[in-house]
Amino acid sequence: MAPETTKPLLLFPTLPQRHHRRPGCRAWALAVVVAAAVLVLVLPAAGPMRRRMFRLGAPAEPVELTLLAGATDKGAVCLDGTPPGYHLQRGSGDGSNSWIIHLQGGGWCSTLKDCSNRRMSMYGSSNFMKPMWFAGAGILDSDQLKNPDFYNWNKVFVRYCDGASFSGEAEGRAQDGSTLYFRGLRIYEAVIHELMEKGLANATQALLTGCSAGGQATILHCDDFSARFPQEVSVKCLADAGFFLDVKDISGERSFWSVYDGVVRLQNVSKVLPKDCLANKGPTECFFPAELIKSIHTPMFILNSGYDSWQIRYVLVPGSSAPNKAWLSCKENIQNCSSTQIEVLDGFRNAMVDGLKVVEDKEDWGMFIDSCFTHCQTLYGISWNSPISPRLGNKTIAEAVGAWYSRRSQGVKQIDCEYPCNPTCSSLLPT
Repeated sequence: MAPETTKPLLLFPTLPQRHHRRPGCRAWALAVVVAAAVLVLVLPAAGPMRRRMFRLGAPAEPVELTLLAGATDKGAVCLDGTPPGYHLQRGSGDGSNSWIIHLQGGGWCSTLKDCSNRRMSMYGSSNFMKPMWFAGAGILDSDQLKNPDFYNWNKVFVRYCDGASFSGEAEGRAQDGSTLYFRGLRIYEAVIHELMEKGLANATQALLTGCSAGGQATILHCDDFSARFPQEVSVKCLADAGFFLDVKDISGERSFWSVYDGVVRLQNVSKVLPKDCLANKGPTECFFPAELIKSIHTPMFILNSGYDSWQIRYVLVPGSSAPNKAWLSCKENIQNCSSTQIEVLDGFRNAMVDGLKVVEDKEDWGMFIDSCFTHCQTLYGISWNSPISPRLGNKTIAEAVGAWYSRRSQGVKQIDCEYPCNPTCSSLLPT
């Protein structure tokens, strides 16, 4: 499977980054244009220079990696057998007993070969994990102006090194004869247990969140996470870009189903799947979020783009679908899509909206489904809360999530109109 989009600071696998302009989205307010002009000066196209942009205003020291204590004895290890890790930044003031636990994303590995290859990266071994900065990282930022609801909370970034959304429970054998450890479920459980001992058990507020494959993990573990706290504790979940669809690609094949089926079978994720779903459907179908959310009772906020750039590239138009030159251009830059191609993308968006209809009946849930060509929006300051952030109902993502979590407003469920109707879908958003 192709790797996920590069996310500076958040350490996703590298893919080229491009910024895309939206036709019909020129009605910008002057303040937005000025802000965009300023960001152009500090937001280079990709690579180390972009990473430095996220370090502006950062604390003197990055947040160090903490390796899980006793990982080997617990069998809670990365693909290569090294201990997993996390980054913990302590809260302060009235946020001292409030916690955000973020599960990192980074694709999946569905074959022995793919999982073996991942061992030589931060997605399969803690040997490659480095310290990281939280400044500029949206919901993890400690700047009150940029992150007013969560700025002083305890923040934890849990590193992803199992390749199955923190859900596997198995072992495999690589071609060189070495053992591959599919222990994502043990990693999740052991990290949460260790954090409980470090103060999470005393939380008055807790939010489990994650992006992409980490958003999928958030959905999978939401009810389990909530069940670890007394009933009076406010526990909720936020899944960012984790609503992956079971749709046919442009060649008519269910290529992404094959990826999920490989993950489910190879890594044995059945232990985390809802029993009521497994009673009627196979484990692969139950691994898809549209089925998972039917069984979840904990309040959850679903954040996703209806035109998710990663899913368009790897679910709707994967390399295996043999796209022609026009489709290759379209999936890299939505501005290049023809009207016929936009109709196909609209069909993908409509399938997502259909899959989310169950959320309408879940009173304490929230949604923010915009129409921007982007992927993962909580971990970028520009997407989370800036003058050019996507807006629905005149709220940025940070404002919508904050209002939902704190119950400042009821019915925080917004679904955008079809592309390219929303002028707040900036060409500067990460893709």
